[in-house]
Amino acid sequence: MLKNIIVLSLILTGLNSFACDEQGKTGFLPENDLYISVSNKNANDMTEERFNEIIDKVDKQYAPIVEARGKKLKFNRKWNDGTVNASAQRSIFFGNYIVNMYGGLARHELVTDDGFALVVCHEMGHHLGGAPKVGGMMSWAANEGQSDWWGAAKCFRRTFESEDNEAIVAKMNVPATIQTKCEKNFTLANDVALCVRSSMAGISLAKLLGSLRNNTDISIDTPDTNVVSSTNSKHPAAQCRLDTYFQGSICEIAYQDDVDEKDPLIGTCNREAGHVDGLRPLCWYAPGK
Repeated sequence: MLKNIIVLSLILTGLNSFACDEQGKTGFLPENDLYISVSNKNANDMTEERFNEIIDKVDKQYAPIVEARGKKLKFNRKWNDGTVNASAQRSIFFGNYIVNMYGGLARHELVTDDGFALVVCHEMGHHLGGAPKVGGMMSWAANEGQSDWWGAAKCFRRTFESEDNEAIVAKMNVPATIQTKCEKNFTLANDVALCVRSSMAGISLAKLLGSLRNNTDISIDTPDTNVVSSTNSKHPAAQCRLDTYFQGSICEIAYQDDVDEKDPLIGTCNREAGHVDGLRPLCWYAPGK
């Protein structure tokens, strides 16, 4: 009997792992052929220790939140895998929250430590970012734009608020637009600095996104002017995603104010409430549609 139980357990574990790879897979980047090995000479200075430390910081904040939902949070730390991407999944049997973080992404020359942290937050956003959702077989997942916005507005802020953000951003070359908007929307010096830090992380990722499409003409001062007729749940363009990170960073709504699984207005800066900053950009988000 014990032998049968052990065999059954192993089978279920195997099926669960396989199902995770097939069901609910959402990549941070569009599919690409980039691969950056541990020994790649063009990689940045990311180390495995910092890779794990960054993930640990997010895990520390969100494991209890996921546990309160009756689920478990698992990070697959694929440091040796040169894949330049990240993904979020739900286990098919138990619905546990899974995040796959790859060393290749962390090692990309355009990705800063904070940029990598924002990707971790983006993947958590698929699990906890609320509406608008992807829909269909992916009904559990917040869409790409919402995960970007939530990652900056909620996760990055929650994860790094206790650090010396003023000292960290003092070493950065911050665009005037970011500094001005952050000072407008936040009063406390650390909150302003955290807003700046999150926005700068967004620039790191926007440069990466642009490089995949040979587009270097991306700037915090040139927001995407496209207006969608219906919400786009797929990967927005690089400039649109930068706008989303920036808007999430300058949203004045506290990270403690939870978003909702169905109502995209709850816990967010939104036009209906009269907010003028922190809004989800119209280049991917269609209010009320």
